[in-house]
Amino acid sequence: MTETIKIVGDNLTLDLILWRKHGLRGLALIEETMKLNPDLTGVLLPIGVDVTIPDLAQETATFREVVTLFD
Repeated sequence: MTETIKIVGDNLTLDLILWRKHGLRGLALIEETMKLNPDLTGVLLPIGVDVTIPDLAQETATFREVVTLFD
């Protein structure tokens, strides 16, 4: 599911918006966000523009068997 936000501040960049929304893992969504917003050009986002941001995919937990050397 995607979310649309309106840019209301100066000097905001797409990577900063994604970092604020999803933390460090959000930086992996830059390319997908650009595909959802083909009208975005330039580095700084203009005030008043709507940006569609994809959700961060749920990571599946992987479990590893713990091996102990000393019992």
